[in-house]
Amino acid sequence: MIIQSKKVWVLDMWMEAQIDMEDGKIKAIYPYGTKPVDEDYGWKRIVPGFIDVHTHGAYDWDTNDATPDGLRHWVKNIVKEGVTGILPTTITQSEEVLTKAVANVANVVEEGYEGAEILGIHFEGPYLDQVYKGAQPEQYCVPADVEQFKRYQKASHNLIKLVTMACEHDKDYALLHYLVSQNIVASQGHSSATFEQAADAIANGAMSMTHVFNGMTKFHHREPGLVGAAFRFREVYGEIICDGNHSHYAAINDYFKAKGNDHAIMVTDSLMVKSLPVGTRVLFGGNEIELFEDGSAHLVGAGSLAGSTLNVNKGLMIVHEKAQVPWLAAINSCTLNPARMLGVADRKGSIQAGKDADLVVLDDNYDVLMTYVKGKKAF
Repeated sequence: MIIQSKKVWVLDMWMEAQIDMEDGKIKAIYPYGTKPVDEDYGWKRIVPGFIDVHTHGAYDWDTNDATPDGLRHWVKNIVKEGVTGILPTTITQSEEVLTKAVANVANVVEEGYEGAEILGIHFEGPYLDQVYKGAQPEQYCVPADVEQFKRYQKASHNLIKLVTMACEHDKDYALLHYLVSQNIVASQGHSSATFEQAADAIANGAMSMTHVFNGMTKFHHREPGLVGAAFRFREVYGEIICDGNHSHYAAINDYFKAKGNDHAIMVTDSLMVKSLPVGTRVLFGGNEIELFEDGSAHLVGAGSLAGSTLNVNKGLMIVHEKAQVPWLAAINSCTLNPARMLGVADRKGSIQAGKDADLVVLDDNYDVLMTYVKGKKAF
């Protein structure tokens, strides 16, 4: 199949180009008009498929539910927002619940599914701080435990690729060192770490931060905290929820300026209430949450933010149009940067010959007109 557009995003520039797709890969890229095409998208933008590394669920389903039909429904439909790669994300719970959750993802991957590619699992908790736990249930937040984690990883068939943890509670950085040895990304989050503790964790291998600004020690000019570390250590990746609720547009802009083009990662942190009616209440990690009109989800009673219902394509619009982040940094944050962090940039994250044919066609309003997953029309 050959498609073409006068606006194809290739690494860091727009090109008038044709994309030749064969056997799930980009076979070649030609100048616009070179060969007969199957689809001509005119001036519509063709960009790499989006990768969401922090998303708990959608469509009334959550990763911790551990039902194969729910996961299959999710990944089949998430392509509507241009997502072609995903890390189903857990929330802190009992060992029994988490074991079933990661085993369910492994089973679905092995048995087959349609839609966005499951690139692994994001294991958020249970090794978190109880003060900065956010919506994570306090009773299940526990100190880091290497042997317990090995049981989770075994149940996941080695699919856990990213772990959010409070490294300051990891004695002698035992779990952090184990994760590094297994090429699993350790991300500091839901953490009470000081700037100095955060720096120590980075020195010991923590190479990302989870939803910067949220669930961590705040910035102060005399006590920079984990937010200050996110700004200071520019080579460390860092997620940011770009829904306009979790962070002010100006804060998003400041963060991207600090991180540059290559280390900011946009995430949705979306919950099972995504796509459900306003006012819907569900249990998330054992806590009741409610969907607000602005698309945010809050803990009932406490009122604190629990997550979002953001679509990645609209997140891209917010970052570029409302937070006024330059296009290169904005598009990299949901394509190439997460691919690099996960170690899959050899086949994901950009439009180049030899890579997976994961493509998104966007109109001027950032609505998704077509999503290709490995060369097949998925939406």
